[in-house]
Amino acid sequence: MQGDAYRPAEIAALIEGAGVAKAALPAGRMLVLAVLAGCFIGFGAAAWCVAMAGMDPGFGPARVLGGAVFALGLILVVVGGAELFTGNALMVMAAVDRRITMGALLRNWGIVWLGNLIGAAGLAVVFGLSGLAEGPMGAVAARAAEGKAALSPLEAVLRGALCNALVCLAVWLSFAARSVTDRVLAVLWPVTGFVALGLEHSVANMFLLPLGGLAGGAVPPLAALGNLVWVSLGNVIGGAGGVALAYRLAYPAMAGR
Repeated sequence: MQGDAYRPAEIAALIEGAGVAKAALPAGRMLVLAVLAGCFIGFGAAAWCVAMAGMDPGFGPARVLGGAVFALGLILVVVGGAELFTGNALMVMAAVDRRITMGALLRNWGIVWLGNLIGAAGLAVVFGLSGLAEGPMGAVAARAAEGKAALSPLEAVLRGALCNALVCLAVWLSFAARSVTDRVLAVLWPVTGFVALGLEHSVANMFLLPLGGLAGGAVPPLAALGNLVWVSLGNVIGGAGGVALAYRLAYPAMAGR
């Protein structure tokens, strides 16, 4: 029926088509959409900081509340339309079927990663200049940034992989939707889950690391850069390998159309 959700095999075909369209975007438009996505995820992370102010971020239902609030970022990306590095791991499906070249895939990932960084870090600077990095919100950002900067490479990669499996599943589920309400609800729960579990999202970290530093946190630049590199690698592994390739193997006939 027309009102029913798209079935998984149909989602595979839709995601491949979206991957082809993303790869074909002109570089300028791609960068603008990536900057927007960085800002969107930054707004979600900022809202998370507010929700967690005065709470113990390590335990309890506050983590679930923080996850639900953070979902604002991916909802803006999915419904508003933007280019997000973590979600674009699903483009691997189109690359496997040779509908886009590996060069086109890496071009998209490179431009989008850079644009996400500009948008997220730029928003963090604006928050810092506005005075919002002071007080309880800044204290949450500083504590979060210090914890992220202290992760070992293995921890960062594994948490990044687990995180982006859920993020890409959120995007996958959003392609099943036929209404905005359906898309919002599809995104909400996987994102809530990854935040509540304490996993690592590279684009969120592009906002939280600089904001935490501006708020007075001990965030060495090299440690922050290392976190972004290792978490980004984990995000690719979890999204491209854990979700995109798995579904491509499960639905080869539909995905290849």
